[in-house]
Amino acid sequence: MQTTETLTTMSIANFLHETDAVGLSVFGLLILMSIVSWYFIALKAARIVRIRSLSSHVVSSFWKTTPEQAIAHLEQQPEWEPFSKIALDGEFAMQHHDHLTQERAAGTLHRAEFLDRALRAATEREMGRLETGLTFLASVGSTAPFIGLFGTVWGIFHALVRIGATGETSLDQVAGPVGEALIMTALGLAVAVPAVLGYNLLVRNNRVIIASFHAFAEDLLAYLTTGARVPSSMDHHRAHRSKQAA
Repeated sequence: MQTTETLTTMSIANFLHETDAVGLSVFGLLILMSIVSWYFIALKAARIVRIRSLSSHVVSSFWKTTPEQAIAHLEQQPEWEPFSKIALDGEFAMQHHDHLTQERAAGTLHRAEFLDRALRAATEREMGRLETGLTFLASVGSTAPFIGLFGTVWGIFHALVRIGATGETSLDQVAGPVGEALIMTALGLAVAVPAVLGYNLLVRNNRVIIASFHAFAEDLLAYLTTGARVPSSMDHHRAHRSKQAA
């Protein structure tokens, strides 16, 4: 009967009822870190899925669109779509430079540098938007276990003080408070593991998208400065296969 009563009182609710403001603060901080972590993981994962599902169509459509229709096509894309924003910045930078330069031929090199700077700034901006929240996930993954461990140590300290004050040193009286304090360590791990896994997954997908940013920006720079897109090895391969088929 005594064992059943001990197991009944060994719970998170009982631990929170017995702990002080420090223990409650640690518990609340871990819960808040978990909520924000899952929010960033869900938000960034959904954005990556949307970018990867739409951006290939946006880029291919851009290269097929006439220069007169390019800006209208890009402006129709959603606000979160990054490739259209990079292309728009390049187009607007070219128009701005051409408006300021009287003789385009005399300012060709300067124009390329101007466009390169604008495209680099646009790429960095979209990279920053893509990586928002990753620092928080990394911080949660590295600190949550230690915060939970601090909560456990604090809980055990108060449990031992309470046991010493009552003079009850039997196993069932010690196991309950100490076991409840260990819940904080488990909670810290439960917060840290999803944050670390989510961080690694997002970073890996971001690297693929960022590499596409740089490749698209380089193609766009060549197109805006020379009027023709620099063909890739894949383009050469397709052309070679077409000749063989013919």
